[in-house]
Parts: sequence; structure tokens; C-alpha cells
Amino acid sequence: MKEKFKIRGQLRAYMQWPLYLSALWIIANMIIGAVSAKAGIIMALFTLLYTGLAVWLYAYRRQRLLGGLVEFSAEYSWMQKNFLTDLELPYGIADENGRVLWGNAALSEVLGEEKPLKVTRKNITTIFPEITKEALKLSNGTAELHATLNDRKYKIHLKTVTMEGSSHGIGQAVDMDAAGETLVAVYLFDETEILTYKQMVDDQKMVAGLIYLDNYEEALESVEEVRRSLLTALIDRKITKYITNMNGIVKKLEKDKYFIAIKQSYIPELKEGRFSILEEVKGVNIGNEMAVTLSIGLGMNGDTYYKNYDFARIAIDMALGRGGDQAVVKDGERIQFFGGKAPQVEKTTRVKARVKAHALRELMETKDRLLIMGHRLTDVDSFGAAVGIYRIATALNKKAHIIINEVTTSVRPLQDRFIGNPDYPDDLFLTGAKAAELVDANTILVVVDVNRPSITDAPELLRMVKTIVVLDHHRQSSEIIDNAVLSYVEPYASSACEMVAEVLQYIADGIKIKSAEADALYAGIVIDTHNFTNQTGVRTFEAAAFLKRNGADVVRVRKLFRDDLDDYKAKAEAVREAEIFEKYFAISVCPSEGIGSPTVIGAQAANELLDIAGIKASVVMSHYNNTVFMSARSIDEVNVQVMMEKLGGGGHRTIAGAQLADVTIEEAKTRLKAVIKEMLEKGDIS
Repeated sequence: MKEKFKIRGQLRAYMQWPLYLSALWIIANMIIGAVSAKAGIIMALFTLLYTGLAVWLYAYRRQRLLGGLVEFSAEYSWMQKNFLTDLELPYGIADENGRVLWGNAALSEVLGEEKPLKVTRKNITTIFPEITKEALKLSNGTAELHATLNDRKYKIHLKTVTMEGSSHGIGQAVDMDAAGETLVAVYLFDETEILTYKQMVDDQKMVAGLIYLDNYEEALESVEEVRRSLLTALIDRKITKYITNMNGIVKKLEKDKYFIAIKQSYIPELKEGRFSILEEVKGVNIGNEMAVTLSIGLGMNGDTYYKNYDFARIAIDMALGRGGDQAVVKDGERIQFFGGKAPQVEKTTRVKARVKAHALRELMETKDRLLIMGHRLTDVDSFGAAVGIYRIATALNKKAHIIINEVTTSVRPLQDRFIGNPDYPDDLFLTGAKAAELVDANTILVVVDVNRPSITDAPELLRMVKTIVVLDHHRQSSEIIDNAVLSYVEPYASSACEMVAEVLQYIADGIKIKSAEADALYAGIVIDTHNFTNQTGVRTFEAAAFLKRNGADVVRVRKLFRDDLDDYKAKAEAVREAEIFEKYFAISVCPSEGIGSPTVIGAQAANELLDIAGIKASVVMSHYNNTVFMSARSIDEVNVQVMMEKLGGGGHRTIAGAQLADVTIEEAKTRLKAVIKEMLEKGDIS
């Protein structure tokens, strides 16, 4: 309104300007008359004539002048109206409920209307489902979203407008009685071609990849020497054919390593086929007793080609860290996993264990204090591995502490052998808060039996300690401890205790292991292998024999694991109430009321369910501390780690778990069944 008053004032001043000049003319006439009466009389005649004309122009011509301005304004408004109507950009007005009140010709064409400027009464929310009523509220005054209509892609810009005093010619077309209090301007920007060209550019991007043969040496040893070159040639041919069919290139780096490069447009095809080369190579058999398996790592959407290659190296390391026989695609920060059906192949050589042991010793010798941490709700394997690392630290004359925030019933009998024992300090076991107070520049943190930072017993220590070592036997997921200076992750190992037992043999000469420590390490192996029946290899028995020679007592360990009556009843109840889902999956719930460690009992019940004929995998759930804990077990046919990863968990191929916070048992069971169905449909479960 201020703008309108300002214009009106300028127009009045312009029209009254001759009157102001008349006054000036009169003053000049008076001055001239004072100088010369004769000249003043002559000047007065002209002054009267000028003043009369000025008054006449202001009094009689003003209306015609205003009429001309009004006519110009109307023509200008008409031009604006036609401009909006004929504008090639689809533009319209909708009410707060999404009804289209007015639209120009371009919008009418998009919406399928024959007559532009007609009040269509169509609802924009039904035409573009992406525009919801919540989106039309426009809390910030504007909103932007993307939608598709008739195979065209649009960027839709929404903006709050007011129709009060509108001079754009829209007001006459809008039914103001039908409009609500709030009106929304709708702009449609056709971005079909831009997105098409962008997709074409993306499709031409290079994807770097690495292919490793997981068990090259072992597979060659299982075939006759004269046929080994044939086996290698067949594998080379399959890999080369698979990549060249996608117009890619293959370069053999070493006898068991390949570099590949393909266009990004072929990635959806690879994903759709679930990387069929994994199964094709396993099918190569010329008498070899062991099938060859591959690991594939692909890197894409990096800023540079080198970044893509770096992504590929990270992806292949993750594939190998998860046990091989799978493909990992690293798309920027996003990571996807495919395959992983074959069991891990145990490496008979201990060279890696010796190298890692020496590296660990060098790190420990440079620090004064050692903190040892496992996962949340420490189990027997985590506890035994921590005790083994403690023995290494004391052998190197280093002060060490084991971090345990909550002691479970399965761990308490083992821990009681250390508490009050004169052979061990009173501060051997600390909570995470107490340990944080001891952290300084000369502290090293060893993480055992876990490689995911979110489920460690004290995640805050990972940010406080600069020197971190990870020692674990679980398959790696997309969430890893990325600031570790030394990482020793072997998915084929049966347990973290087995790995620590091997490290103990190489890290220093003459380390004396006390009986309580040997029992703890042996117990971890027994529990994680389910009495040497699960994920057990030659090195597992060798580690157990080493511990037996150092004082581990089989009978004493067995007595430690005897259940009390309530726990045994809870486990029996979980087995009794098991539901068989999709013929091969046992799903049950472990009672938690009155049970000290329902998660441990649930894991034991999951093991028991595998003894039922026909069961490929078992999952037992227990509700504890407002969280549903899932324990998943299988023998050989199902990769339960992949199953649990889809629920935010992880673990090992045959032993895995997940934690679902703030959900009920029924909700957790529904999500689990949905995952199983999805895996069956995609062929992830044979």
C-alpha cells in the first residue's frame, strides 16, 4: 500500500507543477513591475494568460490524463495476464488442499486439460502422489520435490502466495470463494532431459574392481600336478569371458589376483545376477577336491579414478575379512554385499599369526598401560581372549586392565577365579568409566572378539585412545573400527580364544600360562565351537592341545558351564515353544523373567534347536533391558551372518546375532520373518 501512495503523490505533484510555476511567474512579474511599471503591465498580461492555461490544464485535462493512465494500466495488466497464460513454464495456483484453482496453458497441457485458465478442480496430490498434504503446508514458505508424470520427470517448486490486490490477472481466473486461506504457487520444471544426460554420464563412469582367488594354493594342491595349469586356464577363461561380455577389461596382476574395469551402466546387471561368476567359478571341477572361490571388490562414484581404485581395495579387504566367496560394492560411503554362501577355508599356515604376534609385541613395548575390551554383555569367548591378552601384557611387564561393565551369569564363574586371587591385582577388572580416567598418551587399547565400534563395551574409549589393536574372528560389516593401527580379523577361526592361543605361542618365548587363564581360553573355544562341533578346524584342535599342555582342565571347564535349574527350564521352554517357519527355520523366544542372563540362555537354546532334523537355521529371541536380543545359529547351509546384518547385526557365518532396541518380541519376529522370505526369494538361502 505504501508503494501505491508513493506513486499517487508523484503523479499529483507532476500534474500540479504548472500551478507552482504560475506562482513563480507572479513573483517574477512583481519584481519586474517594481523596476519598470510599463514592463510590469506587459508582463502581467502574459502572467494572466499562463496562469489561466495552467488552471485549465489542471482542472479540465486531468480526467483525460488519468483515463489514459488507467487504460495503460489495464493494457499492462492484460499483457501480464497473457504472458503468464502463454508462459512455457507450467505454472498454476492450488489451494491448501491441493485443488488446482488456476493454471496457464503449459500446466493445462501437462495435466491433460484442453482449456487453459479454466478452474480445473483437479487435485495436484492425486496427479503427483509425491505432493502430499503435509508438503503443501509449507512451513518454510517454499518446498521442492521431484515427481514423474507420463514418463516425464519434473522438479516441482511450491511457494506460498497471496491474492490480495493482485495485479497479475490471475485473480479473475481464481474462484476466490473456492480457495482457502492459503494459496500455493506450483511451478513445474521438466528435468527429463537433464536427468537422462546425467544418467548417460554416470553410465560412462569407470568402475574399478579387484578379483582375488580365495583358496588358490589349497585348490591346486587338491588336483594332480599335470592338471593344475588346466584348472588355472579354465578359471582365467571364465573371469575374462564374464568381464569382456560387459565390454570391460581384465588384467591379471598375480597368479591369483585380477584387476578389472567396466562401465557403471553394467553394475545393475551384475547386482541383478547376484554376481553369477561366484557360482560359475565354484562349478569348475577337473578332479579338484576343493572348489575354487572368488572375492570381488568394486569401487565406484569416487571423485577420481584413483579414488575408485582405493574404494575397490577397501571393498576387497572387506570381502576377504568376511570370509571370501562374495562381492562387495563400495559406492561412495554406501557398501553392499553379495554372495558369501560358501564356508570359509581354513588356512593351514600360521605365518600370518606369527607376523601379527610380532607386530602386537612391538606396539605393546612402546606403551606403559594396556586396556583390554570386548563386546557389550561379555561372553566366555570375549572374556577368555581378554585374559589371554592380559597374560601377554604381564609377560612384557606392562600394567593391564580388563574392561567389563556388566557381568553375565556365564562369565561370573570364570571371573570369580580371578577376583580375590593373590596372583592377580585388585584392579584387574574395571568399568569403562574407570578405565577412561587412566587413558593417556602411553595407553594402548586391545579390542577382542568384536570389530564393530557400536557394540564394544565402552565405545567412548575408541575415541580417547590413539593406539588401538583389533583381534576378532567375526566377519566384518560396513561398520568397522577404522582407526586401528593393527587389525587381525580371521573369519575362519573358530573363536577369538583360538587366535589368542596362537598369538601366545609366537609373541614371546617361555610365557607361563596359569591354570585359570588356560581354563578361560579353553572355555571360550568350547563355547564358540559348541563342544568342537561348529566351525572347527585343525588349528582349533592344535590351540586346544596347547592350552591343555599349559594346565587347562576339561572336567573343571565342564563344571563351570553347568546351568542352574531355572536357566535349564528357560532353555527347555524355548526349545519346546519353537515355531518352524518356511519348513527349515526354527524361531523361538527365551523367557527372561527371573533369568540372570537370558541372552546366554537364548544362545544355548539356538544351539539345541539345530539338533532337530531338517532345521537349517535357528533364531532365539530374548527381551532384556528394553532390547530384543537375537541369537542365530546354523550348521552349514545358511549364512546367518547375512541374515542378521539385514537386521542391523552381524557375526559369523554359522553364529550371529542382532540387537533391536525399543521393539516388542512380536515386532522383532515379524521383521525376522520378512528377512527370511526376502532371502529365500532372492536365492540367498538355498
